[in-house]
Amino acid sequence: MIKDLYRRKFLEKLTWACAGSFLGPLTLHEAKGKNKNPTSLIIDADTANEVDDAFAIARALVEPGFDIKGLCSAQWHTQANAPNDSVGRSQQMNEDLLALMGKSAITHPMGSNIPMVSQFHAQPSPAAHLIIEEAHKMPKGEKLTVLTLGPATNTASALLLDPSIRPKLRCCYLGLWYNIEDQTWSKREFNTDNDPNALNVLLNTQNLELEIMTATTSKALVFDKKQLDRYFKGKGGIFDYLVTLWENYDRFWQETDPEKKHWTMWDVAAIQALAKPHLCQKKKVITPHDNFKREIIIYSQINEKAMEADFWSSFGV
Repeated sequence: MIKDLYRRKFLEKLTWACAGSFLGPLTLHEAKGKNKNPTSLIIDADTANEVDDAFAIARALVEPGFDIKGLCSAQWHTQANAPNDSVGRSQQMNEDLLALMGKSAITHPMGSNIPMVSQFHAQPSPAAHLIIEEAHKMPKGEKLTVLTLGPATNTASALLLDPSIRPKLRCCYLGLWYNIEDQTWSKREFNTDNDPNALNVLLNTQNLELEIMTATTSKALVFDKKQLDRYFKGKGGIFDYLVTLWENYDRFWQETDPEKKHWTMWDVAAIQALAKPHLCQKKKVITPHDNFKREIIIYSQINEKAMEADFWSSFGV
């Protein structure tokens, strides 16, 4: 409870401290790169669980190739320090990030605070209903991309609530481990643990377009604190928000690197894969043995150095 209260107060103070300035130069940088055929995108994130979520969302918000239809919040109840309202903490951070970046007009509904109890029972939420609504708005022959950076509760629930959206969706999921050499999967991974039933819905839904950025692949993207300070520190707004988040976040689960000189940017890898597909390699694979047998896509390799370089340059710094 004490840690939880400290965390809440820390995030509140952090937001107020950084809210005074936004990104003057960034606005100009962003406007130069408007894309005529942007990807219609909903981001579904367990934002308050880890530092990399905020970095990923910030990167997405300056990507001219995205038409962001919504930023949804997700639960992360299995983390050792998770509060009872984990989705509420993700929701608050989503709202803080949007405000800091002048993007509060983007729809940002709350997702379910609890996982699915089975593969056949949805957890209705404003986030699930937004996915349904935006999928039905897509022109004929086009798809809504839903990028899940946490558990798949909201996306899977949307599919169960309205199966007719299936051909209108391109689902991208961050999670799972995959060994390319022996073609085996492991579901012992944080996002999957937070709602295994939801992931199974995605895997078992026939003809659902599904791409997975595995933890095996995304773990290659690691940021250095010295680089973060070089590009962001002292620049105010979202920049100092991210720096302070890195510096003050309690990374209790990791005994190595106690000074937090490095941080694995799992979620940033997933965003970059959509923003800069030429920096990735994809591979068709078969679903896990305990799921409906079908082909899906995984990101088998990323150019992590190019992804990191693009991340810094995308902010015009």
